[in-house]
Amino acid sequence: MPLTQFPKSPNKVHPTLPNAVGSRESYAQEGRDKVAEGKIILDETFDKVLNHIQTKLPEEVLRELDVMGGLKEKLYNYINQTYVNMFNRYTVTMEDEFMKKIREFVDKEETKGLARYTPKEIVEILDKVGGADKFHTGEIEKSIVNMYGHLQGHIQRGVNDLETETNSILRQKTDVGAFVRGENAYAILKCVFKDNDLRPKYVDDVKLSINILESELISPMYHYQVTVESIMKDTIQKHIQDLMEKQVQQFNDDLVDKGKNELSSSEKMFEKVKRIEHFTDDDKDDEKSKRYTILAKKFLDKIEGLRAEIDVEEMDPLNIRENIKFIIDEENIRNRGYNTCVNSITSILDTSKLGYQVCDNMKNARICKIREYEDTDKLILPDERYAIRMAFYDQNQLKEAKKEYDKQVNAFTTEVSMAWDVVHAYYESKKRFRSLQDFNDLSNRLMGKEWKRQKNAYEQDPDGVMWNELGEMYNENSFVEKNNRTYEDRFKNIKNKLIYLKAKLHKMHGYQHPVERVILDERVSFLEGRFNDFAHLVNPHHIQPGLILDIDITTIKRKRFILKSMANCLNEFLYGVSKGFADAAFATYSRRRSTVRADIDQSFLSDEVGEDLFESAYKTGQDAEGESNGIELPEITGSINLTPAQKPAKKRSSGLKEL
Repeated sequence: MPLTQFPKSPNKVHPTLPNAVGSRESYAQEGRDKVAEGKIILDETFDKVLNHIQTKLPEEVLRELDVMGGLKEKLYNYINQTYVNMFNRYTVTMEDEFMKKIREFVDKEETKGLARYTPKEIVEILDKVGGADKFHTGEIEKSIVNMYGHLQGHIQRGVNDLETETNSILRQKTDVGAFVRGENAYAILKCVFKDNDLRPKYVDDVKLSINILESELISPMYHYQVTVESIMKDTIQKHIQDLMEKQVQQFNDDLVDKGKNELSSSEKMFEKVKRIEHFTDDDKDDEKSKRYTILAKKFLDKIEGLRAEIDVEEMDPLNIRENIKFIIDEENIRNRGYNTCVNSITSILDTSKLGYQVCDNMKNARICKIREYEDTDKLILPDERYAIRMAFYDQNQLKEAKKEYDKQVNAFTTEVSMAWDVVHAYYESKKRFRSLQDFNDLSNRLMGKEWKRQKNAYEQDPDGVMWNELGEMYNENSFVEKNNRTYEDRFKNIKNKLIYLKAKLHKMHGYQHPVERVILDERVSFLEGRFNDFAHLVNPHHIQPGLILDIDITTIKRKRFILKSMANCLNEFLYGVSKGFADAAFATYSRRRSTVRADIDQSFLSDEVGEDLFESAYKTGQDAEGESNGIELPEITGSINLTPAQKPAKKRSSGLKEL
């Protein structure tokens, strides 16, 4: 093949031929040595970073910065890997794409110049018929903008990874900030690093809980037994909100056209509120109510109480409710969100080489458990392991979970109080007659009966201070604490009580271990271990309805292989499942009408017909400012006749795309 002709990339597969599929070369390089050029950039960048570190840190810190390997090699590897990834993405996305467009342009120009009759391309005919202002290069421009956008995104993510890894190396530790990156920190429900019970010096235990709200999920999730009526109402509500959004946007554009100020975010919110009564109302019994404009009342009555399953004996495929259920099941609205999350987490674990031997996917309960090993005994499992529990919670589940959590907290409080009473009774039984051991002995010997009577009345007063040897406060009667139980003071009190009881037993016996002390020590240690495990769990009072991701990781402190790999997996999962936190204040900008081109819609029709069937049914004969526009619209009936006419008009949209 002559060098003057560009090779056809889709038909050529070779690792080194220029512009072939899978090739590392491009014609735009013109014989340059990319390896040598890249080495110059890498050396210069590496020298800058290393010199900066060596000048900022003391010499004794540099000597002990990394005992597992040289800092120089690690920095060079990170910079080299990031540079190669960014350069390869740039080459694939930019040079080859532009060379393909140039090749096609040259082929087209050569075809034009041939001395024979050649049919002109369709694009050229349309260009001559419609003119340059009608048929433009909008799609090509969008393609180029998308290419630049993807390239910038790849570069930005690569730079963020480099910064994260470099900071981790310099700190020589992994904390919450390095585990979950800044843009996803809002989703953290609980993240705790603690020493392992069996090997506290060498192994870490990490408890991480992520809460993705229902409003933040890209694909909405439903429980398996949610009613068909609920799904239909949610879909209709979303459509109504979209219609109100369009009307407010149109009203805002009209204000801009008249030279007035745009609506602020608060004004847009109030405009939406004012338009709610045009789309729905609270009259459930009237079949002519606006709430039944999209879907008639008789259909909603048919599917009332209908869930995911119908009894085989009652199943009739010709009934209305069975057909409505079939339509909903065909759309797969019920399972789409949950299946997306399961597919996302399992595919990310597979591609990141984090294998798992257990995947217990309880679909009907919307719970998926993934563990690296089948066994759960901590004495047998290795020091590098992880376990993931992904579950979807609604408001009813959280309500019951809060009740059970409160019962468990009260049970721990009762058990620790009983141990407190037993230890003090044992302490009093070991005193010698008339001996002085503590403040109570001295007060009983010196003070009179009246003082003792006042003391007993004070202790039995329900409104008095709940006093014990710890003397801590309980702030559990505030409105916030009653509705969002933190139990912070309660947990602190229980932990301090357990510490106090251990110190009391040690004070009584020192290093002697009679049978009574052994029994009490075992009980206190048992309560302490169980309470620490309970306090390690997530408090359901602070969980909001949505997707909960519980991750338990055990990793070696000097290695942290599972920890770093899971951090990458978690950030990738959040990026693919969650829309992320969005501040409405940053989304108030609306596009000016002067920047909207009317010739984007390419059509030969003089006036293109397009309307929304649902929106036209909601129009009330008023313009955007509430004044009558003289248009008499028919009264809204109980349902919309979706049956096509004998001769439907051409190019008329049905308006059903929204649903």
